[in-house]
Amino acid sequence: MGKVTIAAQPYPWPYNADLRPENTALLIIDMQTDFCGEGGYVDLMGYDISQTRACIEPIRYVLAALRKNGFHVIHTREGHRPDLSDLPANKRWRSQQIGAGIGDPGPCGRILVRGEPGWEIIPELARGQAKPIIDKPGKGSFYATDLELILRRRGVENLILTGITTDVCVHTTMRDANDRGFECVLLADCCAATDAGNHARGVENDHDAVRGIRCGFFFSASPGSHPIRVP
Repeated sequence: MGKVTIAAQPYPWPYNADLRPENTALLIIDMQTDFCGEGGYVDLMGYDISQTRACIEPIRYVLAALRKNGFHVIHTREGHRPDLSDLPANKRWRSQQIGAGIGDPGPCGRILVRGEPGWEIIPELARGQAKPIIDKPGKGSFYATDLELILRRRGVENLILTGITTDVCVHTTMRDANDRGFECVLLADCCAATDAGNHARGVENDHDAVRGIRCGFFFSASPGSHPIRVP
């Protein structure tokens, strides 16, 4: 594959026109029942989960195309140890104030606890699930995980960011990735937040990534400019 870039804002991505399956990974952040399923953490907090579920179909589209073309695919999951030894006291306290205490029983098991039904990747994206899955205790995908080591070992330089929520876990991961020298692009319709305004502001303010690109545009069949072809 020759030099390839994808039209995006504020510049064609990636900056060095080196986009290949070998050096590019799709990162699907926290598409878990607790964040976008009935009876999960976000649902119990009273948010409209149709907002966080809005990105499921676009992600499925991108995932199928990238997997078919041999790109790296990595999921992340946020959750805590069953004994809550990795859960900061203030994080638990804040969650309890809004009626969805982390570690407390809920319709999908203990909220945001590893091994519980709510902690699992949603069924729509779990089929043919990528390995490894990065289990993280916080918002960022690099904090207290081996994500960077895995990416370096695989020769990944470019990250395609998707998942939830745009303004929290996706943002945090993107900024951490940028500080580590990874070239990032955000697929706008493959991310979502608990509020449409938060998502829109998150996309607009993603200064550490090429932003605003949409999955359908990313996979358009424009001859000579896009490396991936899907029906």
